[in-house]
Amino acid sequence: MISNILHLIVYSLMSLFLVIVILRFLLQVVRADFYNPVSQAIVKVTMPLLKPLRKIIPGVLGIDMASVVLIVLVQLVASMILAVVVGMTELLANPLILIAWGFVGTLTIISSIFFWCMIISIIGSFIAPFSHHPLLVLANQIINPLAAPIRKVLPPLGGVIDISPIIILLGLKVVDMLILRFAMFLNVNPSVTLGYW
Repeated sequence: MISNILHLIVYSLMSLFLVIVILRFLLQVVRADFYNPVSQAIVKVTMPLLKPLRKIIPGVLGIDMASVVLIVLVQLVASMILAVVVGMTELLANPLILIAWGFVGTLTIISSIFFWCMIISIIGSFIAPFSHHPLLVLANQIINPLAAPIRKVLPPLGGVIDISPIIILLGLKVVDMLILRFAMFLNVNPSVTLGYW
């Protein structure tokens, strides 16, 4: 019972932090507005760990490699702690398998972030189409790199109905199926891997 409670607490807190770190990485990739209050909160939470990493890990081709390393480290540390909590200490002898499982978990989280940003954008376009709410603006900025190329090829039907969300959601479903197949290939253990449910 105590180990289940401890597992829940560690898994939840580490997952929340990992989502924030992944969002920090995505904000830079999609060139989101860093003056957005949500973006500023994400930067504030991640900066204490990213700042020292950036001193030793340079960016590559515009990609913040310090964020990538931090994602890997958070996954690895969380997996090691969770392995101890659930009594699978034999996994600690092979950190490479934990890193591989963490990669799958990270892909799952990224797919989930795009999915929920898409849902927020769809709901926002119906409820408050001209809203400048920071969360809605950020969600739109995150999905725009996926939606913009589709909108170029398939403009809105009748000039009003945008079908790009349907295509993006279908694409994300296909990606989830591929991730699941990859996870099965690696024999991922969901109890010690953040983001893989």
